[in-house]
Amino acid sequence: MTDTPSKQSVCSEETITQSLDGDEASITPSDEETGAPIETVSPLGYHVDWISVIFLNVSRTIGIGVFTTPGTILKGVGSVGLSLIYWVVGFLFSAASLAVYLEYLSYYPKRSGADIAYLEKAYPRPRLFVPALYTFTFVFLSISSSSAIVFAEYIFAALGQETSTWNVRGLAVGMSTFVTLVCMANTKWSLRFSNWIGMIKVATLVFIAILGLIVLAGGISRVENPGSNFRNAFSGTSTNLNGLANALLKIRFAYVGYENAFSVANEVKNPIPTLKKFAPLSLGIVFILYFMANIAYFATVPKELILESHELTASLFFEAIFPNREAVVALQVLVALSSLGSVFASTISASRVVRECGRQGLLPYPRVWASTKPFGTPLAAYALRWFISCVVIILPPPGDAFNFIVDLQYYPTAVWALLLTFGLYKIRARRQKAHAPSSAFKVWDSVAAFALAVNVGIMVLPWVPPEGGIYGGDVSFFYATYCIVGVFIILLAAFLYWVWFKYLPKRGQYRIRLVVDKLSDGAQALRTVRVPLHALAQWDSTHDDHGQLIIPASSEEYHD
Repeated sequence: MTDTPSKQSVCSEETITQSLDGDEASITPSDEETGAPIETVSPLGYHVDWISVIFLNVSRTIGIGVFTTPGTILKGVGSVGLSLIYWVVGFLFSAASLAVYLEYLSYYPKRSGADIAYLEKAYPRPRLFVPALYTFTFVFLSISSSSAIVFAEYIFAALGQETSTWNVRGLAVGMSTFVTLVCMANTKWSLRFSNWIGMIKVATLVFIAILGLIVLAGGISRVENPGSNFRNAFSGTSTNLNGLANALLKIRFAYVGYENAFSVANEVKNPIPTLKKFAPLSLGIVFILYFMANIAYFATVPKELILESHELTASLFFEAIFPNREAVVALQVLVALSSLGSVFASTISASRVVRECGRQGLLPYPRVWASTKPFGTPLAAYALRWFISCVVIILPPPGDAFNFIVDLQYYPTAVWALLLTFGLYKIRARRQKAHAPSSAFKVWDSVAAFALAVNVGIMVLPWVPPEGGIYGGDVSFFYATYCIVGVFIILLAAFLYWVWFKYLPKRGQYRIRLVVDKLSDGAQALRTVRVPLHALAQWDSTHDDHGQLIIPASSEEYHD
């Protein structure tokens, strides 16, 4: 990951350098100019139009949650009325956080990668520290294994075939491989797949909503006493803190994906007006579909049956309306397609995040991660995500181990969400101090404060014990083990950063600097290089405060 710079790399007109010293004295006049180089012309092209913005968000957000979560939420809160209020609260949570992303976008419209790019700007010192922690957790924990497993299980269920551990794993790996190959081969076609499946999801939920309205109007005779759940909507409301807290946490994660399109911001021709208009629209679409689907479920299925059943809430709904198995099979296919759409949308966005991690010099061989050859796609990022997802699909035994690995990503995600919101205040303060012009979008202070409070709550809620006690979670061991291990992984990443940036340079008598490499396809990436202490003064004297080479070095001090 760290090279010793050659004389040629120091003198090249295609190279600029940046300091990695962590003390305040080394901060440039504007930390806004630090970080991975801006690719003013996207080497990945401009295939993301307003339709893709909508469906990257919609497809990522609407997974299987809308078919399963309503019953889980009802069990947690106890009443239909409070359950519906929770879906509204989840929307408000997400809208506040979306506003934070829009303000970041207004500052950095030419940066893809979303969180990794924004954290780099919000926390420039110690140099690359926060992005390094994020990279470590994202690369190894952000996987689509669970969606692939769900896809395989529901395909077999629709076919009426018995499942085994290995045929489910085999189909899940096959699906992940298919998605990855499509995304590798052509960005335009991967986006089309995501859009088409997203449209099917929307059509499915619109169909469910219409059926619900027909039920409420008394148009389906099979449903007895339609709408009875709404007559005493708050009857049975729970006072159990753990159930209410866990339901709130599940609602929050049911909306995850509203920010998905920000990962491809530099592939949108006019990112600020496009995302400013269509990212909120996509969240609004999701909320309306979620809310109307819940209305349909509660209008059709008795509350007691939802509470007692272990089936999908949507399955109970379809069984109540349609007497034949074909309807249930259709639902199973739709759930599988929903999982497939989520994998497409998350794979596209995650590849851009991994590419940005590599472009920041945080992965070995940054030129490989930044490259878009030969198909105009980030092949290395796709390959890494596919490999890790397949490992998690194949190696862990079903049950506790698999659930634990899937849950691991949630707590670090909550940490980054909190740091991202807090970082917005830091950027505002720096820009105000530098008398920077106002941005195209600014979050109301009250909304930013609300988003900050929500993210603090999301970090606290996972520690609330489940109703069944400390061993009552979705694993047989201590319920918050995934939180503890998540914190440990972040601390481990911090330790590795210290070894890489502090201990080894001190021991080896060198300092780390960053070199910006420009590739033939237009991509740019940071590469870390080791500058010996005896040559450090000359190195720094040949570059200005913004990293531009100002005096060609004639010394032979730098060598491979």
